Amino acid sequence: ASGVQVADEVCRIFYDMKVRKCSTPEEVKKRKKAVIFCLSPDKKCIIVEEGKEILVGDVGVTVTDPFKHFVQMLPEKDCRYALYDASFETKESKKEELMFFLWAPEQAPLKSKMIYASSKDAIKKKFQGIKHEYQANGPEDLNRACIAEKLGGSLVVAFEGSPM
Repeated sequence: ASGVQVADEVCRIFYDMKVRKCSTPEEVKKRKKAVIFCLSPDKKCIIVEEGKEILVGDVGVTVTDPFKHFVQMLPEKDCRYALYDASFETKESKKEELMFFLWAPEQAPLKSKMIYASSKDAIKKKFQGIKHEYQANGPEDLNRACIAEKLGGSLVVAFEGSPM
C-alpha cells in the first residue's frame, strides 16, 4: 500500500458509471463511456485526468470507434488507471459492463510503474462490484480480441458494435 488517496470525484464518476438509473436521452449523452485517472503532481492522490474522457453522446458524433479512441488517449510513456464501459454481445444477449484498467506500458519509468502498481488497491477498494480488471503493458494488450477474451471469451460475438 502506497498511502495514496483517491479523490472524491473519482468515486463519484465510478458511481455514476456503475448506476444506470433511468435517464432522459440528454442525461445518457452526458454519461461517461471512458475515463482516465492519474496521480496528482505530488503523487499523493488519484485524480481524474483533465480532458481524458469519452461521453456516451460523443460516440457516433465526434468519436467513431470509442475503444480505439480510448486506447489513443493513454500516454505512451506513463502509467494510468481507467474505467471503460464496454458494450458487447454474446450469443444470448447484449451487455454493458465496466472494466477497470491498469495501464503500465514498458516505456514508463520504473518509479511510475511501482507507484501505480502499489496504489492499485486503493482505487480498486473504491470501485466495488467491478467484474473485469485488466492490466495492459502495451498497445498489443489492448486489442479487441484480448478484451473480448476478458469479457467472456468465445461467448463474445461482438465488441463495441464490431463482430469478433
